Amino acid sequence: MLKREDNEKLTQSGPGTPLGQLLRSYWQPVALVSEMPEERPVKQVRIMSEDLVLFKREETGGWALISRFCAHRGVDLSFGRLEDGGLRCLYHGWLYGADGRCIDQPAEPDHSKFLGKIKISNYACEERNGIIFAYLGAGDPPPFPDYDCFVAPEEYTFAFKGRWDCNWLQGLEGGIDPSHVSFLHRFIQEDPREVYGQQFSEEVEGTGKKLSILVGENFRPDIEVESAEHGLRVFAIRQLTDEVKHVRITNLMFPNAFVVPFGNSKVFVQWHVPVDDEHHYWFMILYDFQDKTDKETLLAQRLSEVSLPEYRPLRNRDNNWGFDATEQKELTYTGMGLDINVHDQWAVESMGPIQDRTVERLGVSDRAVTANRRLLLKSIDAFATGSSLPSQPIDREEASKLTGPLAVDTIAPSEGWQQRWRERELERREQSPWAASAPAKADADA
Repeated sequence: MLKREDNEKLTQSGPGTPLGQLLRSYWQPVALVSEMPEERPVKQVRIMSEDLVLFKREETGGWALISRFCAHRGVDLSFGRLEDGGLRCLYHGWLYGADGRCIDQPAEPDHSKFLGKIKISNYACEERNGIIFAYLGAGDPPPFPDYDCFVAPEEYTFAFKGRWDCNWLQGLEGGIDPSHVSFLHRFIQEDPREVYGQQFSEEVEGTGKKLSILVGENFRPDIEVESAEHGLRVFAIRQLTDEVKHVRITNLMFPNAFVVPFGNSKVFVQWHVPVDDEHHYWFMILYDFQDKTDKETLLAQRLSEVSLPEYRPLRNRDNNWGFDATEQKELTYTGMGLDINVHDQWAVESMGPIQDRTVERLGVSDRAVTANRRLLLKSIDAFATGSSLPSQPIDREEASKLTGPLAVDTIAPSEGWQQRWRERELERREQSPWAASAPAKADADA
């Protein structure tokens, strides 16, 4: 359990809060490229209780993120016109550039110096594999790390997002909890999924069993957590026979993302980004080491599960997440459909908008959750004193050393499994069309 003041410190992310300042010092996803309208690429964005507007810069093709409200009379700039390389307010024609400066005030006298006094909030933006990231912190943005999700060729990736009606930390903690997959994602009968969620319907190499069955039969993994340059590495080890272990390695990518193996050749990174303290978006980049992704099929499948433009799941608190008692008895453990995202969504939303961690009871299997909380609290305090932060490179040289993180789902001998999973990861990279040059980095990360 947590002290109430610590729970508040880890869940309150608005401007000026300790957590909010920490999260703002990292690149954060703000939108999918695919959700920006081609005819008028402008979108309202709310992140960490701050209202902004994202728009495409006509002159450069890049992106700009500025305050949503005009400094003149406070009207909504998300309805503004894309003109002259900026965004022009509909009310009196004030024009704002990508740097937030007002560059035109049509109604003011030609000799007026008022123009130079006006500047609204603005944040740097970068596009990476289908997601637009923004840096909302002070000073110059840090370089992007050389994580797989950023260096993978675009044609081997797929990006999406979803809105969950709960605090960001609940979503993140669900992703770094390795024991829940033995129950929450279990199937009573054969797992029928073919596209998204297929990592649970694929056979785990060397076992002849699908992951959903394997982890369901072996529901008491040994969980270990170790520090890593990217945050935390989480081991879930299941003893299948005297000679063989199932090794599943996931990661915390500090401060608000996790990295999970997705079948035998795929991995995904998922960021959990506050909208405000009671709602958040998850953003995902899936990358495939072997095959180019079928973006059209994946996008159609994901869009069938959400309502636009909010990307809120069709199954949600308002309809009990689609719970069906017959399905729970005969097909899925949850009775909430085939989409594993909905299973995770139910788990974290059912805790309430902000989980009260002062009354929970954690056990040995919650080691990753408790390790993350300690790291986050320590980092919030360190940030307040100007100390360095985890996974925060200060230059390109440091950024190039932040690789992976390695996410593995494999079988290894009971003796020497620690070495075997590293060898398996190197083999996967050596066989990859795009990661073949990364074995040394993988070995260094391990």
